[in-house]
Amino acid sequence: MACSLEKYRVISGNSGWVRSIAFDPSNSWFCTGSADCTIKLFDVATGRQKLTLTGHTGQVRGLAVSTRHPYMFSAGDDKQVKCWDLEQNKVIRSYHGHLSGVYCLALHPTIDMLLTGGRYSVCRIWDIRTDKQIYALSGHVDTVCSVLSRPTDPQVITGSHDTTIKFWDLRNGGKTMGTLTHHKKSVRAMATHPAENSFVSAGADNIKKFRLPGGEFCQNMLSQQNAIVNAVAVNEEGVMATGGDDGSLWLWDWKSRHNFQKSQTTVQPGSLESEAGIYALSYDITGSRLVTCEADKTIKMWKKDELATPETHPLDYKPPKDVRRF
Repeated sequence: MACSLEKYRVISGNSGWVRSIAFDPSNSWFCTGSADCTIKLFDVATGRQKLTLTGHTGQVRGLAVSTRHPYMFSAGDDKQVKCWDLEQNKVIRSYHGHLSGVYCLALHPTIDMLLTGGRYSVCRIWDIRTDKQIYALSGHVDTVCSVLSRPTDPQVITGSHDTTIKFWDLRNGGKTMGTLTHHKKSVRAMATHPAENSFVSAGADNIKKFRLPGGEFCQNMLSQQNAIVNAVAVNEEGVMATGGDDGSLWLWDWKSRHNFQKSQTTVQPGSLESEAGIYALSYDITGSRLVTCEADKTIKMWKKDELATPETHPLDYKPPKDVRRF
């Protein structure tokens, strides 16, 4: 059953837009990357800042924390991709090869490989142990702004401003397995369901669900957010969160496709109304907290609204029988 969320904490401290987020596998802390070129680490329970890391010279657009090693990875507009040793809190490795800004980053779940994509239309695959590039996945004709990695085929899924989603097979030299052309505008965010073999893609036109591994189109969401959706996340309970460039935060029931909560971010004092935008969001490891990274330079934390009722949020919504599956 879907559950609505309420905001319970606002974290300030950045001097630029907050662009990226990743959680530590132990769920004790999370990190955010900002347009002020810093990476900050926060305690999950208290929201207190633990550490600030510097080293990038452009806004930090991608972050990932390894489940296999004490490493954190970052990427940004400065063309840099860095590996941080979390025991020493310093950069121990850099991955050179991108010719322009790096917009997205992901770790392969079972192999020591790092995936990065950016403005140069290429997704690069790196050996995290040696800083060597393994593959350059070429085929998109515009910015690669979202990337997913899976333990089985297709091992890499990329979304691009060229409106397409591509599947890649790393076992076969990084060749393209297929291209999805269902979107009419740029694909800005993607997320896999943690328990089902499916994923969702989002952009300015619609939010779409696909089956894996073949990429068969399932359906569109029943409503349209009327914003450029920059970020999407799904937890095991089947609650999908999407964040828009107008500050809208929508919650969806994964199975019914129904939008059951619409929230609008509140711009913090000192920020312009035009800075109501959500650039990244993520559930914590348990799926019980949601964290949004925003254009007003703040980080907002959300939790389950225990006072919500079916009257205020139709959590038991079921689509009418005559609704077609697109």
